[in-house]
Amino acid sequence: MTGNHKDTTISRRRALAVTGGTVAAGGLVAAGFQSAFADTADTTASASATSSTGSECMTLMTSVTEGPYYLDGALVRKDITEGKAGVPLTLCLTVVDATDGCTPVKGAAVEIWHCDAWGYYSGYTTANPGGSAPAESEEGDSANDQTYLRGYQVANANGVVKFETIFPGWYTPRTCHIHVKVHTGGEKEDGTYEGGKVNYTGQLFFADDIAEEIFTLDPYSKHTGTYTVLADDMVYDGGGAASGLLTLKAVHKKDPSKGYKGSLTLGIDPDAENTGAGSGGGGTPPSGAPSDAPTGTPPSDSASPSASASS
Repeated sequence: MTGNHKDTTISRRRALAVTGGTVAAGGLVAAGFQSAFADTADTTASASATSSTGSECMTLMTSVTEGPYYLDGALVRKDITEGKAGVPLTLCLTVVDATDGCTPVKGAAVEIWHCDAWGYYSGYTTANPGGSAPAESEEGDSANDQTYLRGYQVANANGVVKFETIFPGWYTPRTCHIHVKVHTGGEKEDGTYEGGKVNYTGQLFFADDIAEEIFTLDPYSKHTGTYTVLADDMVYDGGGAASGLLTLKAVHKKDPSKGYKGSLTLGIDPDAENTGAGSGGGGTPPSGAPSDAPTGTPPSDSASPSASASS
């Protein structure tokens, strides 16, 4: 698969504070990763654990747009698949306070959402993902078409959240990605997360070689067309982990269908507020590519999508 032509007129800004998955914060962040990848997410990490990267914390102030496929009311849950078919992905994210020595942000609510293996988002299942893909309704699973592949998790004492999901597919003109918001100050209510404020809105990315290998597998292979590589994406700015590039580890090196573990550290300012309205990234699709604005209609009680955002 080849990438689309890059639109060099697009302004892209780096959006989160990361260190590729290991940050020194009294040893708790490194310990947090160990506990998150254990069989039990609530495993207590040892406070004596140490980091190999030193104590410096990188701070990147600007978030990217939330994109046009956001919906309010995602459920608080670890497993967001709802039976959607795809390569398993265990996602471990650690939230730290970039203004206070990268100390863990206990109680931060991390919200993620992404497309399915064929490029469809729940709530927007009539939006064309580009290329040639089966209709979303043909998949035949039990997923709720307004809630699949969306969810919250609340960070433990080490700032860690863990999701069980599938490797996202792709849609024109975007590379493979996951959307993420970090909220603080709210609380769980009626199965979702209410109140507080959004501190960070961003996107997580996948290495091209891994993504393209995954897309040769079923059910991803049923979606054909021109896939956009990282270098040609309108949001990813080439900054590696500092720009949202996940660290990925195969569950079985010789069989990618067994799944991956992905990790990243997100540095936020708990006192800051981000609306997700588009202060960085997004913009017009590459020349000649279909528009990335959704053609489907969201549920009537959903939030209005950002019209100028790039999903």
